[in-house]
Amino acid sequence: MKPSVLGLASLILIACLPGAGSAQESLLRVAGDGDVSTLDAHRASATSDKTLVGWIYNGLVRFKPGSADPKDLEPDLAERWETSADGKTWTFHLRQGVKFQGDWGTLSADDVVYSLQRSADPKRSTFSSDFSAVERVEKVDDLTVRITLKYADVNFLGRVSNYHGGNIVSRKAAEELGDKFGTKPVGTGPFAFVEQVTQQYVKLTAHPGYFRGKPKIDTIMVRVIPSDSARELAFTSGEIDLMYGKREQRWVDAARRRPGFNVEIFRPGEYRLLHINQSMPPLDDIRVRRAIAAAINVDDLVRYVGKDVGPKGCSVVPPGYLGEDCSVRYSFDLAKAKALLAEAGHKDGITIKAIVSNISAQQPFMEIMQAQLAKAGIKLEMQVVDHPTYQSQTRKDLSALVFYGAARFPIADTYLSEFFHSRATVGTPTAATNFSHCAVADKDIEQARTAPDAEAQKALWKEAQRKIMENVCAIPLFELRQVWARSDRLDFGYELKGALNLAPPITEATTLKPR
Repeated sequence: MKPSVLGLASLILIACLPGAGSAQESLLRVAGDGDVSTLDAHRASATSDKTLVGWIYNGLVRFKPGSADPKDLEPDLAERWETSADGKTWTFHLRQGVKFQGDWGTLSADDVVYSLQRSADPKRSTFSSDFSAVERVEKVDDLTVRITLKYADVNFLGRVSNYHGGNIVSRKAAEELGDKFGTKPVGTGPFAFVEQVTQQYVKLTAHPGYFRGKPKIDTIMVRVIPSDSARELAFTSGEIDLMYGKREQRWVDAARRRPGFNVEIFRPGEYRLLHINQSMPPLDDIRVRRAIAAAINVDDLVRYVGKDVGPKGCSVVPPGYLGEDCSVRYSFDLAKAKALLAEAGHKDGITIKAIVSNISAQQPFMEIMQAQLAKAGIKLEMQVVDHPTYQSQTRKDLSALVFYGAARFPIADTYLSEFFHSRATVGTPTAATNFSHCAVADKDIEQARTAPDAEAQKALWKEAQRKIMENVCAIPLFELRQVWARSDRLDFGYELKGALNLAPPITEATTLKPR
């Protein structure tokens, strides 16, 4: 098969990039599918952003490399901590002599206080809601920070981990650089930012003063190659060591049969739900929502994406998240769907409209569901648009059905709060991603945050999920897991089972065999 023009252009670009021909350094070449929009740890939410953020910064605690399980949290910038008996006061003791990248000095309590206050500020952070339980953050001495909570938060350690707002930045750099900090980030992680050329590459270099030891890899070049075929061509030709793969079972199975393709599939996946907008008639009738749920055969979707890449979901909380409960489930029943529509006064069927993204991770699935719904007498008119337009229009509350996928911190609260609490309803001042206008479980979601212990919290989460499922706010579909491919030369230095930043962590222990 002849390589595409885009594929050849990508290879030419790779050959011309800085460091691409240097034999004396250990150069890791990575290919992603999208450009980086910001490397400000407290603003970076896109997948392509989070990949690099995970290599640049640290938190007070961290997920053990290769894990996305909150049970695997371990010390990072804090070497130890204590918690008060009531769970409302946390005292963190920082490692001594931790160096920031470049000439930005040594980590102190001032940087931690600044970072966490910045993370909690909606004007400076995308993740401020994660810190709603924080009453104050204060410096005790240069290496000690005390955090006081409004109420005990059993998941607080996860909020100060190396993920989203938990990442620690250099106060001096953030204040001096201001709005430019996102393009000149400074952290304490194993790799430091060097340069970015938009739509081409980002270059990182080993942080020689990294507190866990200088990385064995000298340089990382992250290339932007949007085309799946062009990335695969670059990987096959040996010009790439690590690439973002295609999240389809057929691609995974074919890649696994090819020499040099080591396919990594890991969590958290971006969990797909079909949100039903209750504010739009006839979807305000629960019988119609139940008919939609009965008309969709999720097994068909899973067969399309593949069981390894897209395992089926059962609740509105993603599989494997702490607190997931599947007591209430929907089942495919075409006769039931037709009967419910007739009972609701629509024996001749209904027509509903949806705004749909044209990306391969959405449009094909909506087309499958469109065909399924038609068999029950539900005509789905799809307005297919580019992905940015889809994001904008759905957040303006213009779509009756919203197919949406996201990966979040793996506890039930993150999904319940962001997608099913009334404060998160799209089109409101506090909007997040509650596309369904669901409001039946607010009390349970709120009470779970202040529950006295883990069991009480799980019980409240279970009740919230029961109410949301019975109200048919959204239909659980599948979890689209992360798929990456690495060459035989690359050894992560750990077993990869999960990564909250949605890319394999590159650590001081990661090695690359010489050619």
